[in-house]
Amino acid sequence: MMKLSGLSVVRGGRSVLRDVDLEIRAGEFVGLLGPNGAGKTTLLRAALGLQSAAGSASLAEMSAAARARAVAFMPQTREIAWPMSVERVVALGRLAHPEAAAEADRLAVARALTALKLDKLRKRRADELSGGEQARVLMARLLAQESPLLVADEPAAGLDPAAQISAMRVFARRAAEGGAVLASLHDLGLAARHCTRLILLREGRIAADGPPAEALTPEILARVFGVTVWSAQTDRGFVLQPLDVTPEPDSKPAPAPSFERI
Repeated sequence: MMKLSGLSVVRGGRSVLRDVDLEIRAGEFVGLLGPNGAGKTTLLRAALGLQSAAGSASLAEMSAAARARAVAFMPQTREIAWPMSVERVVALGRLAHPEAAAEADRLAVARALTALKLDKLRKRRADELSGGEQARVLMARLLAQESPLLVADEPAAGLDPAAQISAMRVFARRAAEGGAVLASLHDLGLAARHCTRLILLREGRIAADGPPAEALTPEILARVFGVTVWSAQTDRGFVLQPLDVTPEPDSKPAPAPSFERI
């Protein structure tokens, strides 16, 4: 559904993304992980033709109309500025299908609202909702587009724990039904539990690529994120929890605080 070959981005004289080769296939829910500044957003935007880049990206080479049918994109920006109802905002996702019948559009919007638990909010003004609710509205717009590939930049940001889990389940279900999802994430635990494959970026390069249990080893996470973790295979699947920051090389323990009476 998406193929990148030698994708590289230089911005301000600095290499932000370097020689990324990547394929996303049907049935995959791929989590894109990495510390701040690793190049996650740049990779997503370059893959969609929204950022100039060297190398090749299959989606960027399509016409705008063909790309809108092939992939739906949810950027990081969450604020909805338009005084429109939730239902109308979600319906904007149907602009990718100008030839669709009105009934097909109505059903697609209804399915998206139900999937994100927004039925009771459908007539509310979207710009008057909370930040988390607006994020769910934009996610519903993503679903309503009904493109085979969904690309989302930090879709779980700003959501409460229940909404985060629900969103991840929606994405996982879309992949299980034959679509594909590529989402940048910061929560290692969510990624470990719900994604079928994880790609870790470090300084613009792919540092790991594989199933969660293989991509999130203590060694890889120490190198990429500088953290120690606890992880286990449980009857509910692979579970991971970051525990602490790894010490800097050659660093010395901080001196114990003094509590002498003055």
